Amino acid sequence: MVIERSLSKDILLGLSYFPVVGIVGPRQVGKTTLAKQLMPLIARPSVYLDLELDADVEKLKNAQAYLQSHQDKCVVIDEIQLMPRLFSLLRALVDQDRVPARFLILGSASPSLIRESPQTLAGRIAYSELAPLSLPEVETVGVGQSEHWFRGGFPDALLAPSAELSAIWLRNFANTFLEKDLKAMGYEISLQTMSKLYRMIAHIHGQLLNVSALSSSLGVTHPTVGKYLDLLEGGFLIHRLQPYYANLGKRLIKSPKIYFRDTGILHQLASIASFEDLLGNSLVGASWKGYAIEQIRRVTENKWQYYFYRTVVGAEVDLVLISPNGKMVCVEIKYSLTPSIPKGFYVSVADLKPDFQYVIIPGGEPYWLNGRLKVCSLSHFLNQEIREIY
Repeated sequence: MVIERSLSKDILLGLSYFPVVGIVGPRQVGKTTLAKQLMPLIARPSVYLDLELDADVEKLKNAQAYLQSHQDKCVVIDEIQLMPRLFSLLRALVDQDRVPARFLILGSASPSLIRESPQTLAGRIAYSELAPLSLPEVETVGVGQSEHWFRGGFPDALLAPSAELSAIWLRNFANTFLEKDLKAMGYEISLQTMSKLYRMIAHIHGQLLNVSALSSSLGVTHPTVGKYLDLLEGGFLIHRLQPYYANLGKRLIKSPKIYFRDTGILHQLASIASFEDLLGNSLVGASWKGYAIEQIRRVTENKWQYYFYRTVVGAEVDLVLISPNGKMVCVEIKYSLTPSIPKGFYVSVADLKPDFQYVIIPGGEPYWLNGRLKVCSLSHFLNQEIREIY
């Protein structure tokens, strides 16, 4: 099944101007598939290298000679985090002949985790993050919201022929990241501690992050917990949603909230075996909230700013969005077709004075409350409202 990725246009646009374009994202998210689909559309001939293949690694033993012999092509280098020494060479080659689409590099970690990349290619590279499949992307091939929410957006998990196989894939994926990917990038970690932290995050998904409590439970220092959280976030597995600060004369919460980015992984770690089990689980509200926030991030492709707002007395907005044109959007997220809006949301809206207000629910036709607060489904918000705000 071929699912068109919304990021394709941005990547091709970058290749029309920048000498280097990077596609980053977690392993098995579809970076290789997307790159191979785009190769015939690039204005230059292309050659592909996979640094997990010994034969391709052998070609780069004399990397300068090999890459210079393909100077007229777009060289696609997959899993570049496995050979970070290439970054300084790419910079030198680009500076010798700065033309668009010299290199398309793919990496299973954020630039901040791939050592040397941010500094050496500054001003020469455009990065795009390929996330797991979004709801609008899978809706085009008939995958429903419930299945996408429960299984998550990794193609092999989402499209597995059974829930059991999907769960097996997700379990293996988590283990691979902890046991293989981080060590391959040169990070020395305690697998036991990281695994415990990973599962603890599943139980505090959607809550305020308390590093002291995690540190005490794990028996490690605050800096160690901070380092491990950085690695999980840099591997695109978690997201720390930051609080919104404004000079409003209010005492505000300053700790971030923590979410698993893919709800399939969250449900696997929480031992939730089916969608029906999820609906009866105490995690359902937090899971839906994290799912909605992540889908909004995927559709806006991280071009917006994302926060939550909360005062020390409990007035709260689940998601504060700032669009590229400066519009503020306050969003309440409820897993209910007849949501009850807490007083704290209205208090927060009075504080922030946003341009738009929404309540996102699982389904149903959009309608208005109080003439200013629009209630709509997640799908409607992603496919209609975001375009109108932007």
